[in-house]
Amino acid sequence: MSSQTEPRILFTRGEIAAAVRRLSAEIDRDYRGRCPLLVGILKGSFVFMADLVRSLDFPLEVEFIKLSSYGRGRESSGKVRVVKGLTSPVKGRDVLIVEDIVDSGITLSFLLDYLKKKKPASLRLCALTDKPSRRQLPLTIDYLGFTVPDRFIVGYGIDWDEKFRYLPDICYLDDEK
Repeated sequence: MSSQTEPRILFTRGEIAAAVRRLSAEIDRDYRGRCPLLVGILKGSFVFMADLVRSLDFPLEVEFIKLSSYGRGRESSGKVRVVKGLTSPVKGRDVLIVEDIVDSGITLSFLLDYLKKKKPASLRLCALTDKPSRRQLPLTIDYLGFTVPDRFIVGYGIDWDEKFRYLPDICYLDDEK
């Protein structure tokens, strides 16, 4: 990637805030009266998850898991490993995975299988963004913010090689000049 690449806005902070409100209303409708365990995937989901949790108005618990499949490149290695596991019990709980981007589906398929083995009462997926053009494994996204084109996105917690997480908007990196 060229050092001259400038992020270009795909979704503004206002559009993101509206999507978070819409998603929280859908989640509130489905989980009201229960105390779900929200599992954020580090590091990318932390900004989205913080805003989502602040927008929800019912008891819940928060947990994080760190998985790795990327390294420093733009392509998934296809091999997923747990870097930081869960500390909260999952068995018999309503679990909602919170993810920043669904791309190939490899990482999330791994996590869904990993969590299913722990016997949750229910297991659903909330994703801020989905890039279906890159899907290698089928997935059901229960709560979705945005569908994105086949571009490398950054901002709002999403990074490239630990850069650009600080951007308040969701942007794309364009190598074409």
